[in-house]
Amino acid sequence: MALEIITKHDLETFRLSLLEDIKGLLATHSPTPNKPWLRGSEVKKLLSISEGSLQQLRIAGKLKGSKIGGIYYYRFIDIEKMMNV
Repeated sequence: MALEIITKHDLETFRLSLLEDIKGLLATHSPTPNKPWLRGSEVKKLLSISEGSLQQLRIAGKLKGSKIGGIYYYRFIDIEKMMNV
């Protein structure tokens, strides 16, 4: 059984590659929304992620959400900033 060691540099390279792929998908598949606030369901569709992934982004502090009447809302500008990190 061969053992491969993954370095921090490997992980950083993978992260940058993944972010570039996501940016490319967002640029080609979804136009910029014309409203400044998006519901959680719209964010999930925009980023092609699950409810759990969106919750993890919120918990980790990577994406700030505002809960109003049981529904989370997210600023589009915050989503753009998160993707451009």
